[in-house]
Amino acid sequence: MLRSLIDIFYPKVCHACNFLLQDNELYICTKCRHDLPVTNCHFNNDPRVLNIFYGRCKLENATALFWFEKKGITQKLIHNLKYKGFEEIGLLLGDWLGEELKTVTEYQNIDVVIPVPLHKKKLLKRGFNQVTKFGEQIALALEAEYLDDVLIKASHTNSQVHKNRISRWLNTSEIFKAKNLEKIANKHILLVDDIVTTGATVESCANVLQKAQNVKISLATMAVTS
Repeated sequence: MLRSLIDIFYPKVCHACNFLLQDNELYICTKCRHDLPVTNCHFNNDPRVLNIFYGRCKLENATALFWFEKKGITQKLIHNLKYKGFEEIGLLLGDWLGEELKTVTEYQNIDVVIPVPLHKKKLLKRGFNQVTKFGEQIALALEAEYLDDVLIKASHTNSQVHKNRISRWLNTSEIFKAKNLEKIANKHILLVDDIVTTGATVESCANVLQKAQNVKISLATMAVTS
């Protein structure tokens, strides 16, 4: 009875299309889940995500769950996660990608999952890092350690949304720092983020993490621009 009353005043809706969810649906309706543009890069040895970083930083493997297009369903999901506080979207996507990656040989030897961090000012304003639950669920699926105290964002930057590749690189090349590097020495790291566009943020983070002794770095993101 109480559950029914709650559903009347606070109905559960799809985070992609805003239609009411059925009892057997969680966070995203069946239609939107079917329409999501999955990349399957990790299943098909598709190098398109990895190729973004060719000659820029050394990555062992790289994949994304979805393709990203402006005004598309993926953009709506990530927008609702980042700016409307629906952290359960990160939980869902982390479970989704984690269950897939644990079946792929290249990701079965991941030791540590590290999120791309937010600057403390943005973290305080937003209240959470949109990548946290995504990364935690992937770490759980891969039986890896989740570490958010190694990579830090030392400087605050303005939004990257409207910057080109060069501008993004200049904006991120000196803002990430690493500490506690002994925690990741001789480890295979999976760096996780929400979306890859030009790759400047990941490039900067990967190059900082490479300062640790004998590390390998792979990448998994919610989305990548198509």
